[in-house]
Amino acid sequence: MADNKPRPSAVEEFLKRPLFHLAFVVHDLEQARNFYVDVLGCRVGRSADTWTDFEFFGYQITAHLGEREKKSGASNVDGHAIPIPHFGLIMSWEDWHRAVDHMNYIGVEFRIAPHIRFKDEAGEQATFFLDDPSGNCLEFKSFRKPEDIFLRD
Repeated sequence: MADNKPRPSAVEEFLKRPLFHLAFVVHDLEQARNFYVDVLGCRVGRSADTWTDFEFFGYQITAHLGEREKKSGASNVDGHAIPIPHFGLIMSWEDWHRAVDHMNYIGVEFRIAPHIRFKDEAGEQATFFLDDPSGNCLEFKSFRKPEDIFLRD
């Protein structure tokens, strides 16, 4: 079991804070492009016949054409089967509610509907999950108190 002693972060060694990058598999690049651009509002970056970069709210994600090798699973979190793996955004409370309104307005089908988990507890958060056309799961969440994002037990 890992100890909880504070350790210097490798990020402190960098002159500028690094950006996050994620590469993931899709079965159809055109469907992926439509979802990430038309539904989520991402901009398209560089691309080739087998991959496309997207600007995902300031971060670079890359959809690669291929077959999924790993099997997915789920983890029980506050009574919901949370898809594993997944990726997404932590948003402000107001922006999360605006995103829910937008997704409802455009008729997006939620994998897990918007809800509040850990209500009235430390770490209270609003969350919803979407699947892209290739079955990659995305979570959009917000913490009632932003200082709880890295809350430790």
